[in-house]
Amino acid sequence: MTTAAPKNIDSAALTALPKAELHLHIEGTLEPELILALAARNGITLPFPTLETLREQYEFSDLQSFLNLYYANMAVLISEADFADMTRAYLARAKESGVRHVEIMFDPQAHVARGVELSTAVNGIAAALASSEAEFGISTGLIAAFLRDESEESALAVLEALLHMRAPIMGIGLDSAEVGNPPSKFVRLYQRAKEAGLHLVAHAGEEGPPSYVEDALDLLGVERIDHGIRAVEDKFLIKRLVTEQVPLTVCPLSNVRLRAVDTLAAHPLPQMIEAGLNVCVSSDDPAYFGGYVGANFAALVAEFAWDAATVETLARNSIRSSFASAERKSELLADLAAWSDTHG
Repeated sequence: MTTAAPKNIDSAALTALPKAELHLHIEGTLEPELILALAARNGITLPFPTLETLREQYEFSDLQSFLNLYYANMAVLISEADFADMTRAYLARAKESGVRHVEIMFDPQAHVARGVELSTAVNGIAAALASSEAEFGISTGLIAAFLRDESEESALAVLEALLHMRAPIMGIGLDSAEVGNPPSKFVRLYQRAKEAGLHLVAHAGEEGPPSYVEDALDLLGVERIDHGIRAVEDKFLIKRLVTEQVPLTVCPLSNVRLRAVDTLAAHPLPQMIEAGLNVCVSSDDPAYFGGYVGANFAALVAEFAWDAATVETLARNSIRSSFASAERKSELLADLAAWSDTHG
């Protein structure tokens, strides 16, 4: 008896693959063209006034140099319309990548710190999300991500403001500079969010050590780890993550761009899959890292010669690890099964 060789997967099949994106910073979707358009709309003079000079700034060497540009470019987001336009632009690109569900993070502290009303950011993003399913076929959720290089008191104040205004958030996250800002710094923030019935996620194990992943689980009680690639350095942590099937939202092109790994070929994702970890693929800050989630899948398939079964596993993990309703998950898993019948 002979077994058919696994089929390599083409770009059309990757685009058709029903998938969820669970690690996406909406401010990280600001493309240079939109930055210039919003600057013109709002009468803002940018230090890099042309498309060419602005694109040159996207050559950063590490997480901190990226963050400096990321926060500087937020200056063009002033009105609800700006936030809505940014969000709709992402959703249009997500549809092109075959995204069917997305859980979008935004950075409320960063906007408040520069004088933008919290309600402006929330209402603008929410306006775009409200029509997402009808307009793009994408179900959505919104996660407030707090800056780990700011104080817990600042985060708590903004969380309370979000709760008071009944902001349509499904959960909280933790992002920005990881090294030197351990999960233990935010225990009260996560306790308060849990009391409020919110889902809990956090960045851990991107630049920080494997112990940050453990602390995010044990001290913060997170349901999902964003990044988590350095977990592979600790065999006991790997065993735990496999046993508990903790979701890890891995962002390969981001990891390469920020030098968390030297090359895509050196990325631990194949090792993580082989170990039985519950991993899925997302794009992180795609405008800055050279690709939306579809480009991440395409790069992985090209690098590792993956077949349909591997990408199907990643897509299934993304759907199951989402905070979508049980009904929506069932719908997407049925669509994935139909995709498998065609491409598997």
